[in-house]
Amino acid sequence: MTSEEFRNLNRQEASAYSLLLQALWQDVHSDWQSAHELAQDIETPDGAWVHAYLHRKEGDEFNATYWYRRADRPVSTATLEDEWGSIVTELLQKQPAILSGGVG
Repeated sequence: MTSEEFRNLNRQEASAYSLLLQALWQDVHSDWQSAHELAQDIETPDGAWVHAYLHRKEGDEFNATYWYRRADRPVSTATLEDEWGSIVTELLQKQPAILSGGVG
């Protein structure tokens, strides 16, 4: 699945994916608050990356920098849309095959 295909899922389809992917789906569908609520309690490097992206999108560079550091990633200089796509692509690769439409 591509990031564009993921973007085009409906809410029910998106709910089959990890909480971080659900957060990114919420974000791209104009619900930053719900996205942040999902991502903020996931204490993994990927969770920190999504959290960093969300704070960067919000315009909170201080918090974004902190969360990029927690994710062990450089502060992104990509467009927000490109960073969203990169995160989704990487997380989709980690998604269990049965949920992402692949063969288990």
